Amino acid sequence: MKTTLRDFDFQFAGYGHYKVTYTSPKTGKQWSRTTTDMELVDNTKNSDEPKRKDLEMLKFICKN
Repeated sequence: MKTTLRDFDFQFAGYGHYKVTYTSPKTGKQWSRTTTDMELVDNTKNSDEPKRKDLEMLKFICKN
């Protein structure tokens, strides 16, 4: 199953920080991580069509 932007929830967590939650579409299990990688947030959350590599990187950050 492909990772999509709908699998993520973004919450502003202060200047230059976002709490990102990834929810598995298969199991419903969730992983959360606070990130300071604003370029990645811009390339996913703030993009009309996020690239697959950016979505996969964000999922990797949440799960590890």
